[in-house]
Amino acid sequence: MQIDTLILGAGAAGMMCAIQTGERTLVIDHAKAAGEKIRISGGGRCNFTNLDIQPENYLGQNPHFHKSALSRYTQWDFIELVGQHGIAWHEKTLGQLFCDNSAKDIIAMLLDEMAKAGASLWLQTSLEDLSHADGMFTAVLESGGKRKTVQARNLVVATGGKSIPKMGATGLAYDIARQFGQTVTETRPALVPFTFPEGRFKALAGVAQPCRMYAQGPSFDEALLFTHRGLSGPAALQCSSYWTEGQPIHINLLPTAAFAEHLKTVRTQIGKRNLTTELANFMPQRLVDFLKGEMDLSGNLGDLSDARIDALEQAFTGWELFPGGTEGYRTAEVTLGGVSTDGLSSKTMAAKDLPNLYFIGEAVDVTGWLGGYNFQWAWSSGWAAGQDIRAKA
Repeated sequence: MQIDTLILGAGAAGMMCAIQTGERTLVIDHAKAAGEKIRISGGGRCNFTNLDIQPENYLGQNPHFHKSALSRYTQWDFIELVGQHGIAWHEKTLGQLFCDNSAKDIIAMLLDEMAKAGASLWLQTSLEDLSHADGMFTAVLESGGKRKTVQARNLVVATGGKSIPKMGATGLAYDIARQFGQTVTETRPALVPFTFPEGRFKALAGVAQPCRMYAQGPSFDEALLFTHRGLSGPAALQCSSYWTEGQPIHINLLPTAAFAEHLKTVRTQIGKRNLTTELANFMPQRLVDFLKGEMDLSGNLGDLSDARIDALEQAFTGWELFPGGTEGYRTAEVTLGGVSTDGLSSKTMAAKDLPNLYFIGEAVDVTGWLGGYNFQWAWSSGWAAGQDIRAKA
């Protein structure tokens, strides 16, 4: 079987690419259904992009690589596509856009666009062997219990990273990259909860608190969620992308409160009130009770000196913790690192020394923040590769 383009992976990036390349394109995936990570994302409603896409919302060894694709296929382009299919959506927080109904609406939209473009889709299909000679890629596939050989002029690798292995995620993209002489940067789980030894926060499981949190990068003003194993919630997930083993994380439990000023005012009015009673106005009671074991919260407000109030504010706004690790790829939303951008064209996503080989989406060393940024990278990088293939055809 001879085709123009073989796309490995029927996820967000792969399907977007197929919509551009159209006829004589074959998309394969080992799963029973296309877009499985889309289906489970955003609590089943798919945080499909963000209103405020900026280059600084992405990590990678080359901080400029992602600018080209993101500027040529923007969030507004994808929002327009969503609108054309009548998919209702809403902004949740911080520019994050979700489907009103279901993430399955996005999958159906992509499959519909692929069908209109004339692209073919083979599910429950695995790649058994891959080679390149005389300008053609030869792939041996297993589908429906039968082996099939496919020759393609273009190969697009959109198999993602290592995150969520229970859905079949592997390092296949990295193996293919190395096979064809591409460098792979070190990978690790990102957008992943922190773990702490000995169930340190087990008593707080389920408690949430607005906070400002940072590791070795920018700070994030979002919710922190305590779990049986450690720390989760948007703030922790964001910081995990910037954290390295052995380093601390820093938490401000009162990011919007002028706490010291408040205590100095109320101690003259209700000096007999217990400090912990007043603290419960700023955070859940269970968190107050837990913090009794972390710091001295004894006494009434009238007993507090200015120096002690200032020290309390410092303790609440500068809480330093040392995670034992993270939950790993099992629950990580994305993979940090991947196919090095040094060997790829930022305009086309093609390998510089083998311009008919493309890497797109999560497989590449471009990782976005939580909040729709990684889906936008999938749409933009898939579009960029597809446009180049279409132009060459």
